[in-house]
Order: sequence, then C-alpha cells, then structure tokens
Amino acid sequence: MNQPQETVKYICQALLEKKGRELQVLYVEQKTSLTEYFVICSATSTTQVKALADNVEWHLKTDHGLMPHHTEGFESAQWILLDYGSVLVHVFMPEAREFYKLENLWKDSQRVALADLGITDDEA
Repeated sequence: MNQPQETVKYICQALLEKKGRELQVLYVEQKTSLTEYFVICSATSTTQVKALADNVEWHLKTDHGLMPHHTEGFESAQWILLDYGSVLVHVFMPEAREFYKLENLWKDSQRVALADLGITDDEA
C-alpha cells in the first residue's frame, strides 16, 4: 500500500511527463475529511487534459497497481477529476481553473513544493 505522499509524487511525475502546466500540490487534510491532498494542473487543450488524466491513470495502474475510486469530466475535458481516495487530481483547461479557483478556495491549506516530494528540476 502506497503512502499518500508517494501517490502524489507518482501523479506529479505522470503530469509532468505530458507537460502539465502550473502544477500545484495542496495538503488539505486539516481542512476536510474528503482527502489528504489535491493535485491541480492545467493543460493547453481538451486533448491535453485527456492525455494528462490518461497518463496519470495508466502510470498509477501499470506501475503501482492503483486504480481511481471515481473519475469525472472525461466527456467535456474542461476539468477532469481523478479520485484516488487520499489524493484528488484536478486537470483543468485554464478557463475552468480560473473560474473555479480551487487554490483560492483552499488558500488556508499547506502548499507542497515538488522538491519536497523528491521531484527534481529536470523532471519539472
């Protein structure tokens, strides 16, 4: 069983591999009982939104045996949500990210630097 922080690292690596933009990791466990982490990412097109989400699903399943409990948004690909229990992944088109402003909604939560997850500059 993976620790949530390891799962966050794997998710971030999969998003960066497909050139996800403006990656943010929020530690929200103290603020909600829903999950421990939010991983938020932007894409440049609906095609990339789907590619990013697909890459996360593929790597987590293939490399780590993890399946999402729930997914939403693949139809419109404006905002795809992948629910891994302790980690919620949000992949947005920029307009949807600006509209929902999750970072502002959860501004009291702790931001986690990619370096703190062991992700190096050459990966990011």
